[in-house]
Amino acid sequence: MARWLKISLIIFASLVLFFIVVLAGLSIYISSHKTKVIAMVTAELNKNLDGKLTVGDVKTSLFERFPSLSVKLENVSLRDKQFERHHHTLLNTRSFDVAVNFKQLLKGNVNIDHIDITGANIDLFTDSSGYTNTSIFKKDTTKANKGTGKNDLTQIGKFNLKEVIFTVDDRKAKKLFKFEVERLNGKINFPDTGWAAETDLKVMARSMAFSTVHGSFIKNKLIEGRLKGGYNSSTGVISVRSDDFSIGGDDFNVTASFNTKKKPADFTFFITADQLLWRHASSLLAPNISQKLNLFNLDKPIAITATIKGTFGPGDPFLYITAGVNNNKLSGPGWVIDDVSFKGVFTNNYIKGKGFTDANSIIRLSAFQGSYGHLPFVIDTGSIINLEKPIATGNFKSNFPATNFNYLFGSSVARFSKGTADMTLHYKADIVDYLINKPIVTGDINLRNADINYVPRNIAFKNTSVSFHFTKKDLTVDHIRVQSGRSVVLMKGRINNFLNLYYNAPEKIVIDWQINSPQLYIGEFIGFLGTRQHVETKKVNRRNSGNIVDQLGTVLDKAQAAIHINAANVHYNKFLATDAVADLHLSDDGVQISNASVKHAGGSLKLRGNIYQDKTQNHFNLNTTVNNVNVREFFLAFDNFGLTDITYQNLKGFLSSTTKITGRLSNAGGLVPLSIFGTSSINLQNAALLNYKPLINVGKFAFPFRNLREITIPRLDANFEIRGDKIVINPMQLNSSVLNADIAGTYGLKTGTDITMDVPLRNPKNDADITDSVKLAKRRNRGVVLHIRASDDESGKLKIGWNKDHKILGF
Repeated sequence: MARWLKISLIIFASLVLFFIVVLAGLSIYISSHKTKVIAMVTAELNKNLDGKLTVGDVKTSLFERFPSLSVKLENVSLRDKQFERHHHTLLNTRSFDVAVNFKQLLKGNVNIDHIDITGANIDLFTDSSGYTNTSIFKKDTTKANKGTGKNDLTQIGKFNLKEVIFTVDDRKAKKLFKFEVERLNGKINFPDTGWAAETDLKVMARSMAFSTVHGSFIKNKLIEGRLKGGYNSSTGVISVRSDDFSIGGDDFNVTASFNTKKKPADFTFFITADQLLWRHASSLLAPNISQKLNLFNLDKPIAITATIKGTFGPGDPFLYITAGVNNNKLSGPGWVIDDVSFKGVFTNNYIKGKGFTDANSIIRLSAFQGSYGHLPFVIDTGSIINLEKPIATGNFKSNFPATNFNYLFGSSVARFSKGTADMTLHYKADIVDYLINKPIVTGDINLRNADINYVPRNIAFKNTSVSFHFTKKDLTVDHIRVQSGRSVVLMKGRINNFLNLYYNAPEKIVIDWQINSPQLYIGEFIGFLGTRQHVETKKVNRRNSGNIVDQLGTVLDKAQAAIHINAANVHYNKFLATDAVADLHLSDDGVQISNASVKHAGGSLKLRGNIYQDKTQNHFNLNTTVNNVNVREFFLAFDNFGLTDITYQNLKGFLSSTTKITGRLSNAGGLVPLSIFGTSSINLQNAALLNYKPLINVGKFAFPFRNLREITIPRLDANFEIRGDKIVINPMQLNSSVLNADIAGTYGLKTGTDITMDVPLRNPKNDADITDSVKLAKRRNRGVVLHIRASDDESGKLKIGWNKDHKILGF
């Protein structure tokens, strides 16, 4: 070995040995003078503290972090002067292990190569007045260090925190941050601009409440990952970022900054995640937000970005969160939207300057598309404003087969079997219990060539088309074509103040209908006379009556309609009328008829009155005026008005009458037997009574040689009272081709017939040539007059006999 090399090795070994001896000596000195060293250290540190630092024990180790000198402080406590008042210890640690750079220590500088803290509790407390226990570090040392030229910043190389609880409890700003550090390892470099650090951490976030009123973000979430950060001493900004960060098991990218020069210091977080489940995302937010979001769900993960800005002073932070959703399923209270895609934005700063509050929050949706109850739709723009009293607005478009309505309405309102529908609407609605409530809509709904069965009334409509035009308050309906069986109806209408009444008072809705029809078969709409059918449907969790679909059945049943009809031909059973015009008012109670007139049986018929419903039947009261109708056709059309003994086959001539009656109709539209009450005045011209058995039977007894099978009546005026199963015949004169008679009494449709007749035996043919009415009246009762009484017994059998009182009933 070369001489110079031997000498160099000897010198190096001597230096190492010297270094070891010095370290060993220093370690021995500290161990043997522990009390004195602790006193010296605490005294020196307490010089710059406005409080008290205590150290329970100190240990040294030469070889643990050689060549640095390892000093372990145990049971370290750091308290400010106000501790007895607030009882928050700033630092309380079981073990505080520091590796000091020996070389720098010989020069009088404290450079910490490594620091380990184990079993510590760090509690930064600020009371409601603004006093903080960190005031322990605020003792003014400017004068003491002035002119020394020394850098008092202690530099730390590596650090390791284990089982450390870190708390920031700010009662004045209403903020609470608490983290349980299972592991936090890192190293720090000190460039000229400040410092730079890298850390690896595993921390449980027990609280990150920017506002204790609203609760904590990421509460009880495990945080893991690697962070890189730095501090710029000129700007006072601490910057942190991580591409390997996990919160509650979900991966995030995080960028954060803290401006320490501002008073109070502010912060900014920017967080992104490419695959995050909805419920996982909502669980990261404060309860005032997550409780609302948890009422909804998306089945598949979504992409989100979040910006959180605020200060460590009072007030909530600014939030701006975006979400990208593609081919997902969105569910909420009582509803599900399939095939959902949209871009969403949430911010609590809708109007700048109004504060970061729920009331100033907005959820914006764009390019929203989905399918609700098999109804595909698009919302190009939509918003929910003010999360305290939410209001939803947006533009809604949809185009789909009309049969898809069956999924929406179920079987309680209508069933569609054909047709198409399209909607273009702008809506605005309150949200009550997180359900759309009482939406106000503007725009159009078009239904084309649809076949519909209206379930509550069991009425079928074919090839139906309709257009609905919604304004802010009113609804106009036009281009309506409805076909039910052979009926074809063309309609247009208007409803004033529609949307307000739709929810608040559906019984006050009045639809103004203009109806025209070439062929109207009343029987095909007779279902409206029946009671509403209640169909059992699958129960859905809808919790408010403001839902537009839930309300539809109620509106259809309770709304009123003012109908103005013009029909070329009207059919009802055997009744046929032409040139029909009518004004009807339909309500929940029934139908009011006014100004109704038709041409029928060669004459005309006018009608006014009401039809109203109870649980089983339909009651009516009608005033009719009949002018010169063919009596045979008239009786045939109305099924003989419930009479059985006298029918259209017994009548001929032309009838005029006025009638005021009440009665009942069945749900099938037929007259309820024996239900009619009222009065009727008739006038018959050129009439004939054909094969009327009661008179034929009388004729066999009184006029065996006269033909009573065809009795011609040039004119007959009569007044009747209809009393259910009886018809009261007010006194009247019958002048016919076969006999003359004065008649009065009661005709019983079942029993109770009691009719008196004075019948002169004089044959009216003998006076056929007399034209003087006065002379004819005198000759009318000449000769023998039969006083006849027709009555039935308890069984209803009619008996004909003499009227012994010789008085006509009712005279």
